[in-house]
Amino acid sequence: MNAVILARASTHTSLSIPLFMERVQAGFPSPAQDYVEQTLDLNDLCIHHPAATYFVRAEGDSMIEVGIFSGDILVVDSSLSPRHGDIVIASLNGEFTVKQLELKPHTRLLPRNPAYRPIRLPEDCELDVFGVVTNVIHSLRGPDR
Repeated sequence: MNAVILARASTHTSLSIPLFMERVQAGFPSPAQDYVEQTLDLNDLCIHHPAATYFVRAEGDSMIEVGIFSGDILVVDSSLSPRHGDIVIASLNGEFTVKQLELKPHTRLLPRNPAYRPIRLPEDCELDVFGVVTNVIHSLRGPDR
């Protein structure tokens, strides 16, 4: 899965959108509440370090088991130290990729699609991680919205 850098997050005027505190059932429907309990700015929800955050668009199907599909926009925080199990943007042989980072027992980059093999890094190889994926923006409608 390749990643193309879209834009770095910038500071701008906040846009507060209504947030209904009543949870929506993914099973059987429940009666909806007819009032807004607070507002939510997606920047506050998704971006914790604006100066270190950027967006990339995913390409390919190597991460479908973690809910990342081709065309999704990934929110990436480059100020976070990558930990075992994080989804990261890394550079391998000059190409960017998004994979799950495994540090134990060996450093590997794991695709999350059984059609792809893990990438084991030699001990003398330095892994370039460009950030940790913190959120995924996934559209449920096709391009003809």
